[in-house]
Amino acid sequence: MPELPEVETVMRGLAARLTGRVIVRAQVNRPDLRWPMPPNLATRLTGARVTDFRRRAKYILMRLEGGESVLLHLGMSGRMLIGPNRPNQETAHEHVVLETDDNWRVGFVDPRRFGSIDLVPTDAEESHKLLAGLGPEPLGDGFNVAALSEALSGKKTPIKAALLDQKTVAGLGNIYVCEALFRARISPQRLAHTIPGARARRLVPEIKATLEEAIAAGGSSLRDYVQTNGELGYFQHAWKVYGRENEPCPGCPGGDACDGIKRIVQSGRSTFHCPRVQR
Repeated sequence: MPELPEVETVMRGLAARLTGRVIVRAQVNRPDLRWPMPPNLATRLTGARVTDFRRRAKYILMRLEGGESVLLHLGMSGRMLIGPNRPNQETAHEHVVLETDDNWRVGFVDPRRFGSIDLVPTDAEESHKLLAGLGPEPLGDGFNVAALSEALSGKKTPIKAALLDQKTVAGLGNIYVCEALFRARISPQRLAHTIPGARARRLVPEIKATLEEAIAAGGSSLRDYVQTNGELGYFQHAWKVYGRENEPCPGCPGGDACDGIKRIVQSGRSTFHCPRVQR
């Protein structure tokens, strides 16, 4: 599933092409994805002008003139593809198509159909059932050492699980939690209530830096994810631990003392870490 850097990359690609444009034609090719499509979606989108975009956690919000926002989630296999509009253009598993007044075309492709689209009043975005209760954005000012320390206080779950809890911090996923914990030299098995203080002061900047570097690289391409222009992200080439089981740890000095990167399973998810440097 695309994580925050991938969703941010897609959102920026959509914003660059669609902001200020009018949707002259909308086409909805099926009644549902993960959930039913909003009633009369094609009619409600046709003629609307796009004013701006924002990302909340792993969701994209496309705001329209008139006070509605399109809430988009890519799910496990969703992609947004943008290109010049061509006659009789067809793409497999393309469920929603938007055509703009400058003759460009945006298609939402989702083979597994775990993505979703909804319409929500712009002034009520934060109360939508998918957004209500989310924690602070990890790249925002609201995510800081004090906020993380308060959220983790008293938690007896492993820090890996606590960071994946969207009420603790919004948008973090498996890959980037593994990477940030490695950079902060914190074991993914350490209990969350032991993080406030010195460890939180290491962890917060490493979470932000990991995400910022991933966004700059266009995200990590796994399975179906591509950017809106069809290109792959390439942050996977910068992973320190994720997917590198039994490889040498880049944080160890080498020699017999380093046993390499290990993989464990936590809450059904693979965790990659170096037991020697992450404590």
